[in-house]
Amino acid sequence: MRRHSKELRASQGKKKQEAMRLRIREWRKGRAISRLDRPTNPDRARSLGYKAKQGVVVVRARVRRGGRRKKRPALGRKPKRMGVKKLVPKRSIKLMAEGRVDRRYPNLEVLNSYPSGADGQYRYYEVILLDPSHPAIRKDPSFKWITDPAHKGRVHRGLTHSGKVSRGLSKRGKGSEKARPSVRSRRGKR
Repeated sequence: MRRHSKELRASQGKKKQEAMRLRIREWRKGRAISRLDRPTNPDRARSLGYKAKQGVVVVRARVRRGGRRKKRPALGRKPKRMGVKKLVPKRSIKLMAEGRVDRRYPNLEVLNSYPSGADGQYRYYEVILLDPSHPAIRKDPSFKWITDPAHKGRVHRGLTHSGKVSRGLSKRGKGSEKARPSVRSRRGKR
């Protein structure tokens, strides 16, 4: 009996993988930023604050994979000094996706995001947005905080979860003394 359930689970996993492959193929043909009716992973979305109500929007963003794209310099030098390989931006690809979505929807604020898939060329993220001016959001006690003007453009100031991670605020204690209150404010101080 156990073996049968294990095989059944494995076959379901293969079916899910095949369905995901087909879904990503469609996403690749579509637009880089597209609004969704509902999240593809409702459990993950709910854990990050999503609610199926007016004023809450889910958007899928497509972002390139890999490190910094840099051209090789025209003038000759040692390959080591070219400054092309192993350069990675400080902002994560997830944070880039959030920023692009925020620029596309200027009247909404980013709540959070999660990865929804990847292929050889792109990564796909689903970004949860809130409308601060919507009455349903203003009345909801769990979303009311975002109506405060202090939260305007929170993605571009590194106040979402992925922004805080890229600022080094996920670490605490020994080794992260210079991360708080921020790296720039600590510059030039002991």
